[in-house]
Amino acid sequence: MRTVPWWARLAAAAATLAVVIWRLGAGPFLDGVRVVDGRALLVASAIGLLTTLCCAWRWTIVARGLGIELSLPAAVAAYYRSVFLNLTLPGGVAGDVHRGVSHGRDVHDVGRALRAVAWERAAGQFVQALLTIVVLLVLPSPVRSFMPLVLVALAATAIGVVLVDRARAGGGRSRWARVRNAVAADLRAGLLHRKALPAVALTSAVVVLGHAVTFLVAARTAGVSAPPSRMLPLALLAMLAMVLPSVAGWGPREGATAWVFAAAGLGADRGAATAVAYGVMVLVAGLPGALVLVAQWLSRPGLAPLTERVSVVVQPEGAADA
Repeated sequence: MRTVPWWARLAAAAATLAVVIWRLGAGPFLDGVRVVDGRALLVASAIGLLTTLCCAWRWTIVARGLGIELSLPAAVAAYYRSVFLNLTLPGGVAGDVHRGVSHGRDVHDVGRALRAVAWERAAGQFVQALLTIVVLLVLPSPVRSFMPLVLVALAATAIGVVLVDRARAGGGRSRWARVRNAVAADLRAGLLHRKALPAVALTSAVVVLGHAVTFLVAARTAGVSAPPSRMLPLALLAMLAMVLPSVAGWGPREGATAWVFAAAGLGADRGAATAVAYGVMVLVAGLPGALVLVAQWLSRPGLAPLTERVSVVVQPEGAADA
C-alpha cells in the first residue's frame, strides 16, 4: 500500500497549525514565548540531558544487539545532533535518518544502522503508548470514557495481526516470510534479549517521564495551576501527537494540546500557550546538537553541506519517526 507522500504529511501539519492560529489568534503563541524564563530553560536543559543520555544508551544497546558497535559518548553526541535537526527541519525525522546513515557509514553497514535507529525509536514509542494507556485508565482525563473502546480496538488489531501472520506462515520462502523472519530476528537480538529488554524498558520509561515533567513545567510556566494528577494525562495525550509529522516540531503538538486542554476545561488558549512554551524549552535544551554540528564542520571541512545530505530524509515515502 502506498504511504502518504511527505509533502502531504507536512501540509497536514501546517494546516493544523493554521487552524489553531485561526481559531485562537496569535495571542497564545506570543504568550507561550514570553512566559518562558531562565529557570524553565534551565530545568528543561537538565531534563534534556537526562533524556538524551537515556536515549543514547538505549540506542547503543539496540545497535550492539544487531551486531554493530556504538560507543556511548559517540551516541550522546549523535543523539543531541539528531534532536536538534528534528526540531529545526521539516518532517520531524531528519535527525534520526541522518543519525542512522552517519553511523552506518562509520561501521560500513547503513542498512543495519538504520534498522537500529528505527527499532530504538519504536521501542520508545511503544513504552510511551503503554504508559499513556495505563495513566489514562488510572487518572481522570477527557478521554477516559473512551478507553474501553481503545482497548478493544488494540486487542482486535493484535488478533488480526496474529491471524494474518498464521495465514501466511505457509509461504516460508515468500517475501512476506523473509521480512517477517528478519523483523523477528531483529526483535530477538536488539530488544527482547534478556540483557537488553530491562535496560530498553527502563530508559524508555525515564525518557517518557522526563518529557512529561518538561510539559508540566511548561504548563505551570504558562500559568496553569491544575494539580499534576490532572495534568499528567493531558501531557501524555499531547505527547502522543508529537510523534506525528510536523513543521520543525510545530503543528500537531499545538493542535492536540489546545484540544485536550479545552476538553479538560482549562481553555484551548492556555493549551496552545503551554505547547509553545514546551516547544521553546525543548528547542533550547537541544541546542548542544547545534554545537555538535559546528564541531563536525570544523573538524571535517571537506564534508558535504548538511542540507544536501539530509534532503532525502524529508522526502522519502514512509519515513517514520520515533
